[in-house]
Amino acid sequence: MEHRYGPNVHLFQDPFLLTLLARISAPETGTEQLPSLVRSAYQRLAFTVLSREFPVVQGRVKTRMAATEPKGFYEGPVFCKDTKLVICSVIRAGILPSQVCYETACEVIPAANVRIDFLNMSRVTDASHRVTGVRMDGSKIGGSVEDAIVIIPDPMGATGGTVCSVVDHYHALGGRPRMVIALHLMATPEAITKVKHDQPQVRLYAGRLDRGLSTAQALASVPGTHPEQERGLNDVQYIVPGAGGMGELLTNSWV
Repeated sequence: MEHRYGPNVHLFQDPFLLTLLARISAPETGTEQLPSLVRSAYQRLAFTVLSREFPVVQGRVKTRMAATEPKGFYEGPVFCKDTKLVICSVIRAGILPSQVCYETACEVIPAANVRIDFLNMSRVTDASHRVTGVRMDGSKIGGSVEDAIVIIPDPMGATGGTVCSVVDHYHALGGRPRMVIALHLMATPEAITKVKHDQPQVRLYAGRLDRGLSTAQALASVPGTHPEQERGLNDVQYIVPGAGGMGELLTNSWV
């Protein structure tokens, strides 16, 4: 999708994915339907991100035809099997997005080089219920991220605070990742601005840009043209149009 946010921001304009996201956020979609829709959406995101960002080499792979045909080999592009991939699961609205990315990656990358880390993070709010940050409640980190690709499947890129906190946490542990990718179903201009400012090395992918509270001029323009007029968060830091409590529906936990 065309935008003015810079080269590290990638916004999808995929009718299949956008239709899925519309169903995910619809009032009639309940806790029974939502997990399968989110799974399909994150598979779509993972397919694209792996194809665009994961290192590729020329490979030679024997097929079953090699038993009878000397030329029964595939020769051509394959993912580099030596590249390490870390999926960071932010435990707040369940682990489904990270689990989908993990399972998808293991279909095309040796499982020994793929792992899931877990960070338990909670939103911090003030007396007016405005989100003021995130709190780290615990973690399970499976080792160094040195030279690894790190993917953060955070469904709702609202304020950008979660992604920035995750990157800060890995930096504090030492080791420099090859690449960090934030992978959102929906993201706001506010999240994009914060990630660009605080963690400019992060590559941000979003299935949909949500800026429903922007001015008419901004909405009629290419995204990012009038950043001072763009807004996707309401006064309590929820995304508009957004999905309205997707985390609660995914877990059926209304707290």
